[in-house]
Amino acid sequence: MPAKKKNRTQEASEQTEKIASGKENDGEEISLEEAFNMLDEITRSLEKEDISLEDSFSAYKKGMDLLKICNDKIDQVEKKVLVLNEEGGLDEF
Repeated sequence: MPAKKKNRTQEASEQTEKIASGKENDGEEISLEEAFNMLDEITRSLEKEDISLEDSFSAYKKGMDLLKICNDKIDQVEKKVLVLNEEGGLDEF
């Protein structure tokens, strides 16, 4: 028996869950660069004239989830950034 083909809503739901968790299918966290690339794709899809209202709402939600992930990752990086002080030691930024 052939495998069932997923509809767009099911695919969007699965991708939203992946994004909301901040993890890829294999359990690894998505990188900041991957999140930015996904945001670019979402932006391009929202700019298309033939996108349905349901798909645009789904894409918007994914984008907002990705923005939260990006903000969290940037906050983590900012906390780790160290600055060289006058005595040659390292201070947190």
